[in-house]
Parts: sequence; C-alpha cells; structure tokens
Amino acid sequence: MINGSPKPNGCTARALREVAETLEKEGIETEILRVGSQPVRGCIACNTCSKTKKCVFDDVVNEAAKKFEECDGLVVGSPVYFGSANGNLVSFLDRLFYSSGFDKSMKVGASVVSCRRGGNTATFDELNKYFTISEMPVVSSKYWNMVHGFTAEDVEKDLEGLQTMRILGKNMAFLIKSIALGKEKYGMPEKEEKKYYTSFPDGK
Repeated sequence: MINGSPKPNGCTARALREVAETLEKEGIETEILRVGSQPVRGCIACNTCSKTKKCVFDDVVNEAAKKFEECDGLVVGSPVYFGSANGNLVSFLDRLFYSSGFDKSMKVGASVVSCRRGGNTATFDELNKYFTISEMPVVSSKYWNMVHGFTAEDVEKDLEGLQTMRILGKNMAFLIKSIALGKEKYGMPEKEEKKYYTSFPDGK
C-alpha cells in the first residue's frame, strides 16, 4: 500500500488504514509505504531502466519495486491537489511502473483518494490508469474509493467513505484469492508472441 500524502496521520492514511485492517481480517498481509514526503524526482527519460530493469535514481522507487514484484496487489492512496494526485506520488508511480521490468499482469490494483470537497473522481481516474495499462485487475467498491474531510478526525465522520474502504478491502481480498486459485487451476492468460506499438513516423 502506497501513501502518497506527506501527512503521516492525515485523511489518506486514515482511509488506507481502514482498507488494511479489512485485508488483514481476510488473511491478506499488508504493508504501508509513505512516499508523499520523500524527495521523489520525475523521470528524465534516460531509458537506462530498459537495460538494468530498475530506475537510475536509486531511491524509494527501487525499494518499492522489489516489494511490488513480490506482492499480489497494490493499493495507491493520494490526497487531491488542484484536482489531481500529489505530484510526488505521480513522479513515483511514473518511474515505478516504467522502470520495473517484471510482469504486473493479474496483480490486483486499487486506488484510494481523499479530499476536502472536489477533484476526487478526476484523481481516482488518474491513479487507476497505472493499473489498466499494466494488465492489472482493478478493484471496485460500492462507491468510488474516496473519503472526504480536511483532517483525519473529519474522515471519522464520513461513515459512507469508511464503509466504502471496508468493502474495497473485502473485494480486494476475494479477488486476490480468486486469482491465486485461477492460476493454480488454469494458469496465467497466454501472452502474445510479440508486442505491437502503434506509431506513424512516416505520417501514414
């Protein structure tokens, strides 16, 4: 679980904790990694990772990549800043997903968003795109995965939001277990023999 907020005990942390507690009750181990307060720089398009399978900047991104490779699912949480995710988190995710060379397909993904009032659905959509481009099944709940409040104490009053987090945790646990059973019985989906990239350098 990735906490993209710089506040260790803020609204995003409270939402993630509700998901984590539910996952633990369902027998799924969790670990929360805080990246929102760390000095994470953006990708510089050096493409060194295509050879080394890790980012040229050896920071929390490479630390998280090792955990990501081993885990069955990833939850990414962010506060809303100007209708978008925390910039540190976006830089982190850009580099994490691009530089790590391992297969992410069938790892389960979920995003969690906290906001005072607006910008939540835009941020929710922004975060989910990292999963959908990586063949990762996205977990849903009974509402969009978000809580509202200016402080963690405010989030305690958002009973619907906290319930959404619990349902998310239960659904995620079920999906992780179901995929594990599917792998055991049927194996992974067959991969294409080669990758195709659509581009039109000749203008046609």
